[in-house]
Amino acid sequence: MTSDLSAVNNKQKFVYQGFLIPFILVTSLFFLWGFAHGCIDVLNKHFQELLSMSKAKSAFLQFVFYGGYFLMALPAGLLMQKVGYKKGIIFGLLLFAVGAFLMFPATFVQTFGSFLFCLFVIACGLTCLETAANPYTTVLGPPESGERRINFSQSFNGLGWIAGPLVGGMLIFSGTGNNENEFASIALPYMLIGTLVLIVAILFWRVRFPAIKEEAHSENDEAASGKISDLLKYPHFVFAVIAQLLYVAAQTGINSFFINYVTEEMPAINNLMASKILAFGGFGLFALGRFSGSTLFMRIVRPNKLLAFYALMNVITMSLVVAGLGWISVVALFATFFFESVMFPTIFALGIKGLGPLTKKASSFLVMAIVGGAIIPVIMGRIADVSTMALGFIVPLICFAFIFYFGLSGYKVRTRKPVTDKP
Repeated sequence: MTSDLSAVNNKQKFVYQGFLIPFILVTSLFFLWGFAHGCIDVLNKHFQELLSMSKAKSAFLQFVFYGGYFLMALPAGLLMQKVGYKKGIIFGLLLFAVGAFLMFPATFVQTFGSFLFCLFVIACGLTCLETAANPYTTVLGPPESGERRINFSQSFNGLGWIAGPLVGGMLIFSGTGNNENEFASIALPYMLIGTLVLIVAILFWRVRFPAIKEEAHSENDEAASGKISDLLKYPHFVFAVIAQLLYVAAQTGINSFFINYVTEEMPAINNLMASKILAFGGFGLFALGRFSGSTLFMRIVRPNKLLAFYALMNVITMSLVVAGLGWISVVALFATFFFESVMFPTIFALGIKGLGPLTKKASSFLVMAIVGGAIIPVIMGRIADVSTMALGFIVPLICFAFIFYFGLSGYKVRTRKPVTDKP
């Protein structure tokens, strides 16, 4: 009874302190960048056919996109420290919109490099959004429910992942062959999302955000100078960066070559059908996993234990995918989406726990870890080109094995004691 009253009081405080509307707006950002990521997975297959390029070369879409995260992460973290969450988010939205609208002139330039440049600009905007939105959800309310809040917001990221390949697949694949400009259909989903992004930017500009102060440093606020060496004193943060890099690497590799894998294992399925299956089946399970994780499972299971269990399940599913067992492997590939659902937000929340005023800088490094998505698809594509697509999935299998370790032990908050010479 006491816990129920406490939960009600926390909800009332959340509304009365002006957190609700800002939280809704921040949560909308998760949908927007989910949509942008989902479109990439459709483009990957489309460029293979449109420009007759290898899987390894088409994976440069991911390389440039996630490379943008790597290059922009630290500047984004510094921007958040200087201007705050709200202005940093508005800047990220405007950069996102510019990259999206640049897709239109790129369809007339008609070079792979022109599209890569657009994706790079979009990625820089998304970096600002993720650097701000992920930690902001954890501090926008009671600290004890930070992991649940970020998982709830990330659930809408899952919906964006559904909309991306669904809308992108219908507009891009359905539009091919009906226009003299074969590249014209590529701009359509980006014109749509660019317009939506501008509307959200205006809403952020108009809505007043409450002042947020990160939790106090566990020992001494003044001791947290904000240097990188201060963050390295926390092994759980270092392990979180590695786990995040490997998670994004695994997720991006799986998404990038999902259509390739399904069409190779099940030849009766074409590209458009595969993109719809990815949207409703794969990302549908992904969204379901995030909603159930944030609203149900994390209420009864500690976040780190749920993370470890889900990672173990994905080691098993990836083993079946590598085995290339036809429809059994395809089902296992689908199941992977459910079990990877809570990983990014949970690793993020566990990684910044107990960092106090170091939170913004730590957030930028965790976002920088998204660079894993730039590297692994190229490796997987190269393996597929010289061997089989199924064998390429051994790479995400190894990634999930480390995340299993992080959920079991690496997440624990502890500081490294300074080494002192004996007298």
